[in-house]
Amino acid sequence: MNKIAQNLDGAGKKVGIVLSRFNSNIGDGLLDACHAELLKLGVAAEDITIATVPGALETPLILSHMALSNRYDALIALGAIVRGETYHFEVVANESARGVSEVQLNTGVPVSNAILTTESNAQAVARMDVKGAEAAQVAIEMVNLVAAV
Repeated sequence: MNKIAQNLDGAGKKVGIVLSRFNSNIGDGLLDACHAELLKLGVAAEDITIATVPGALETPLILSHMALSNRYDALIALGAIVRGETYHFEVVANESARGVSEVQLNTGVPVSNAILTTESNAQAVARMDVKGAEAAQVAIEMVNLVAAV
């Protein structure tokens, strides 16, 4: 049996990040944790590009343009969707997740989705450091796995 080992070596990898500005305090926390983890994994600071968008629904479009540019090995989506009192939460959460998934399936460029969907701001704040770092790990692991298969 052949088993492909997990590879978190980010050296030489170019990573694009799309950050939603809606719920910016949470997004900024996600970005700080993600950026620190990318550097820890060996991605050079100059190989990280950050684009901001108004909200989670705009994220897939910019991810798609980044993926099609052939300038990035992996992409990361960051943001937070916090439940409110209307059905809008479900629409934004479902459509942004669908769009992010479609980008990687349609382009072959790995996309790590760390757009949090939570019931409250407190839940989002409690998760932002861990999920930001995990997003970086997932992006690097997946780009190395795609190259290995």
